[in-house]
Amino acid sequence: MLFFDRKKIKGKEAERERKLPQHIGIIMDGNGRWAKKRGLPRTAGHSVGASTFKNIAKYCNKIGLKYLTVYAFSTENWKRPQEEVDAIMDLFRQYLKDSISSLDNDNIKIRFIGDISALADDLQKLIKEAEEDTADATGLTLNIAINYGGRQEIVAAAKKLCEDISKGILDPSDISEEEISKRIYTAGQPDPDLIIRPSGEKRISNFMLWQSAYTEFWYSDVLWPDFSPRHLEMAIDDYNKRIRRFGGI
Repeated sequence: MLFFDRKKIKGKEAERERKLPQHIGIIMDGNGRWAKKRGLPRTAGHSVGASTFKNIAKYCNKIGLKYLTVYAFSTENWKRPQEEVDAIMDLFRQYLKDSISSLDNDNIKIRFIGDISALADDLQKLIKEAEEDTADATGLTLNIAINYGGRQEIVAAAKKLCEDISKGILDPSDISEEEISKRIYTAGQPDPDLIIRPSGEKRISNFMLWQSAYTEFWYSDVLWPDFSPRHLEMAIDDYNKRIRRFGGI
């Protein structure tokens, strides 16, 4: 069932229309375990997971989601075996080469968040091209978090604050949540309403720490390569059952 369908409620209750979140975050987890269960190398899981990512991004755009942030590669993922890291970077490189025009045709705006400067020069160039090529898109804004960490993001924002104070742009007494929010990677975007984590793990894993103060979470045992629009719809259905008080009554 898509978000714009009306759900019929039995009894005396009137029909109710589902509310689509403005911003969804997804921790794309379980590629390695998916491959291991099938006796395949971990890289095979990452390959299928990359295909799942493209399908879900296109689906989110189709149903009218405004913002999607996917956790592609964390600051901690460099600790993995070099062969696996290289394979992930090669997949990312191929994705950028093959899919930019496709996403552009889908009216998807691509942004990258994280410390991009640590990536290979050719990847940085492809990233810049992808952002420029889709800058005028008016559909889904797709944030791809690569070499990203929530703590790293907050530290980077703090450094920007210090720089602005040293330049006289800002006074220390002006530091506020709003000023910090202006300097994080997703500045100008709404905080995620819903964060989804497949694979059975129930951790935030250093993802969007600043933005997720009042985010709803949805967990599933399905491994990321098997994640489908049906699972996304299940998460949105569950989100609609939540009562969000934001600290109030």
